[in-house]
Amino acid sequence: MKNEYDVVIIGSGLGGLVSAILLAKEGYSVCVLEKNNQFGGNLQTFVRDKTIFDTGIHYIGGLEKGQNLYKYFKYIGIMDDLNLKKMDEDAFDIISFGDDTIEYPHAQGYENFIQQLLTYFPEEEACLREYCREIQEICNSFPLYNLKFGGGYSEEILSRNTNEFLNNLTDNQKLKAVLAGSNFLYAGIEDKTPLYVHALSVNSYIQSSWRCINGGSQITKQLIKQLKKYGGEVYKYKEVNGFGFENGKLVSAKINEDEEVFGKLFISNIEPKTTLKMIGEEKFRKPFYKRVQSLEGVPSAFSIYIVFKPESFKYFNHNYYHFNNSNEVWKANDYTEETWPKAYMVSMNVGKKMEVWAESMTAITYMKFDELEEWEATKNTTADEMDRGESYQEFKERKIEKFLKALELKFPGIRDSIKSVHASTPLSYRDYIGGDRGNLYGYIKDSNNPMKTFITPKTKVENLFLTGQSINMHGVLGVTIGAVVTCSEIVGKEYLINKINAEVS
Repeated sequence: MKNEYDVVIIGSGLGGLVSAILLAKEGYSVCVLEKNNQFGGNLQTFVRDKTIFDTGIHYIGGLEKGQNLYKYFKYIGIMDDLNLKKMDEDAFDIISFGDDTIEYPHAQGYENFIQQLLTYFPEEEACLREYCREIQEICNSFPLYNLKFGGGYSEEILSRNTNEFLNNLTDNQKLKAVLAGSNFLYAGIEDKTPLYVHALSVNSYIQSSWRCINGGSQITKQLIKQLKKYGGEVYKYKEVNGFGFENGKLVSAKINEDEEVFGKLFISNIEPKTTLKMIGEEKFRKPFYKRVQSLEGVPSAFSIYIVFKPESFKYFNHNYYHFNNSNEVWKANDYTEETWPKAYMVSMNVGKKMEVWAESMTAITYMKFDELEEWEATKNTTADEMDRGESYQEFKERKIEKFLKALELKFPGIRDSIKSVHASTPLSYRDYIGGDRGNLYGYIKDSNNPMKTFITPKTKVENLFLTGQSINMHGVLGVTIGAVVTCSEIVGKEYLINKINAEVS
């Protein structure tokens, strides 16, 4: 590692790596620093019982030729080397309820989306068409979403509420529950979630939905390959724990007390609250600093990872979003010890040779960080191991058992197919991904106060920029666009968008 670079990037999540490639392509000398033993943030995979599991990437949208994420991935040079499996075109997601035997599909392609749901809601064609029209219209009002150059966003769009939108569309309670049924994608909150968050989250999946064969870490691998192609460097076990200033100007990132990397520009891909604390409160305007520190994080999750016995459980080429009750689609995070889990998402992992039988399954539900308060002061990663003790293991085992009982109601006999079960808690998400209190998707966006959670990539520290899921939108597409926004502040927005379009058209 050199002593000085044009750009030093802290954190090797998707936002950090895409930013690194975009700037390396422009001729900047770039260095990415990662504290853990694995690059990629939410793109990380891990192995249990010789089986690959994804940390956060369960499916990706918009990767059909000509679609938005396809174009971005094409520009950064990774699209052609990704190993993908297209999900069921008639039902990439299935919404189901404990009080209803019907399984409701979300299909790929807007017309197909409408036709598949008309089977169950034949009187609601006008509603479904209006829903699809509005979703696309909202997405089109965000220029970068479609690789266009444009100005800011209207307060009117940002302040529209998802639940209110659905209530105005139809009186059919079940249809509203089905349309909001994948709200785990953005940790939906009934009186807060803006419509644009819903629209930007679901639109790319309706366009096209894909699973990563053998896990999302292949994206990281390809990103690093491209970064090195353009002369960029990336290092793990390099935890930045402070910054150096000279004459009031940011000049270095400090690593593990005894190492320092100098740079002209710095991009933080780590949690904004953490970044601001590390830089120093005095470097920012008091109202801004207080606003960021007061932001409420999206809820965290408890996940179980199931390894199946060979040829014992059928593979399904879709996800399930299951709720105990169709009246509580917006209330899955409002649980008690007795009612948990109120809802969950189930996704299959896919291997190269899988057609009939599943190798594994991941099931995710909400969990409040407060439940882990007893172990909050502990930290445990492969780079920094710590045993949290028997009580933590007992907590996990108790939750696994309860979760399995819930899954058995949906998948009778699943227990007979299980070879082994593993789990992660909000502490796992916090330690490996770096989110404040283990949050899934950054900060809660609120339609009642849409500007409160907006954090611009350019900071008041002249050469410090921010990127990642808390800056623009979460998800693969949201973070990729966020990296483009960050780099636009350095190289110019119009220039960068025109260049991307010229290269991929």
